[in-house]
Amino acid sequence: MIKIAPSILSADFGNMARDIEMLNRAGVDYIHCDVMDGMFVPNMTFGFQMISAVKKVAEAPLDVHLMIQQPERYVERFAEAGSDIISVHAEATNHLQRVLKQISGCGVKAAAVLNPATPLDMLNYVMDDVDLILLMSVNPGYGGQSFIPAVLGKIAELRKMIDATGKEIELEVDGGVTVGNCKTIIDAGANVLVAGSAVFNADDPAGAVKLLRG
Repeated sequence: MIKIAPSILSADFGNMARDIEMLNRAGVDYIHCDVMDGMFVPNMTFGFQMISAVKKVAEAPLDVHLMIQQPERYVERFAEAGSDIISVHAEATNHLQRVLKQISGCGVKAAAVLNPATPLDMLNYVMDDVDLILLMSVNPGYGGQSFIPAVLGKIAELRKMIDATGKEIELEVDGGVTVGNCKTIIDAGANVLVAGSAVFNADDPAGAVKLLRG
């Protein structure tokens, strides 16, 4: 089953509750929350308070993507705020396996994230520690960027790695996902699609969610 995880980075921050209610009606699978610190990426978004506020309204699990340096400093606080999945970048910590265990220890699903130019071998020794792997298909920091075509081969290679483990690890793709390219991304092996403007800017968001499922 293909899952859709709209990113609230594209929502109207002044009407967040309204936009989350729209996602509830659209039947989304996850709500993707991009947390940026202005250091790991050149942008800042929101923190624990926003996660707590979204959790009160959201019907779907919160997929919290930490684009922050040394995420281990804040794992427990984001778990307490209501995260159902916490994703950390391999590039942002010196001890990826330790942080993934830290996340799992909070009773939250653990996910590793790789930027477009980061090789998949960063994952070789953490496949037993992840519930989900997120591949960035844009360089993180801003919404509305175009999908990097070279990532398609990376998705296909990661799908083979996951299948070889025999584990039910989800493969998520984030960045430039549209109704026009979603089938290609799914065919490459992704089963969770993060979409921001493709949902929030659509005339019919619920219809866009159905189209994104491929």
